[in-house]
Amino acid sequence: MSTSTARSTVNEKLAELAGSIARFSAIDGTYQTDFPPLSLIRSSEDAVPVYTVYEPSICLVAQGSKLVLLGNEAYRYGPSQYFAVSVDLPISGQVTEASAEHPYLAVRLRIDPQQVLELLRETEDGSAARTSTARGLYVSEAASGMLDAFLRLVRLLETPEDLPVLAPMAAREILYRALRDGQGRSIRQMAPGAGHAASVAEVIRRIRESYNEPLRIDELAGEAGMSPSSLHRRFRDVTAMSPLQFQKQIRLQEARRMLLCEPVQAAEAAFRVGYESPSQFNREYARLFGRPPLVDIRRLRTLSASRTAGEN
Repeated sequence: MSTSTARSTVNEKLAELAGSIARFSAIDGTYQTDFPPLSLIRSSEDAVPVYTVYEPSICLVAQGSKLVLLGNEAYRYGPSQYFAVSVDLPISGQVTEASAEHPYLAVRLRIDPQQVLELLRETEDGSAARTSTARGLYVSEAASGMLDAFLRLVRLLETPEDLPVLAPMAAREILYRALRDGQGRSIRQMAPGAGHAASVAEVIRRIRESYNEPLRIDELAGEAGMSPSSLHRRFRDVTAMSPLQFQKQIRLQEARRMLLCEPVQAAEAAFRVGYESPSQFNREYARLFGRPPLVDIRRLRTLSASRTAGEN
């Protein structure tokens, strides 16, 4: 098959995938489907950065493009590319190419670490152990087989009665093909018992669960079977930040959510996420989000109100 023919085939698959996503997402937003690990994403404008904690998942773009920031690292991806995250990571994402006529359309599949382990046992004789650690996210080109599997999975939304049997098979194939990708080591390392990176993933889980408590590196390192210096190094390998920086981003994102969704003042939100000094909270909040808490929340509410008015 010639290069031009192959590109044409990919474009046809992307067009079909984009059409299917559009049918199930009438307006902008993220849509959970009848197959719980699968969600559909639509955005019709170049949006402001959205800060969130990404769970392990594979996100394939059918139309438009997006920019994701992890610490000081930038990842851009567009049609036929997928964005894979293997551990919980605090990131910001911003749609960079979208319009009402050609919205950003993507499909996201949540990854199950246990299924990663099962596939590794089948394809690598159960040898999942790794001594090295890789960054917990990457962008890669989706091969034809992965596009086909995503297409089959999204098509199943039109026949919900088939989802319980056929959707897990398509999702398993998508994960298998991601594992076989040249950068699949990032996902392989998340398998339970797979080595140092799996231990880092457990530390991440602990920090997320107790983000408002003091960070005890010695204790976390001991539970992970590492020295504190080794934990710092491997944690940074996976997340692009130190454990303290990671905890700080989790705290600030949770405080922002509280201020948006609950009737709390900035000082109370700061205390609830673990800050003892409101002034320190205000400085670090402004450093991450670009504005002091009250100014930032007022701006976000104004943007939300204007979008709602536009949709109506």
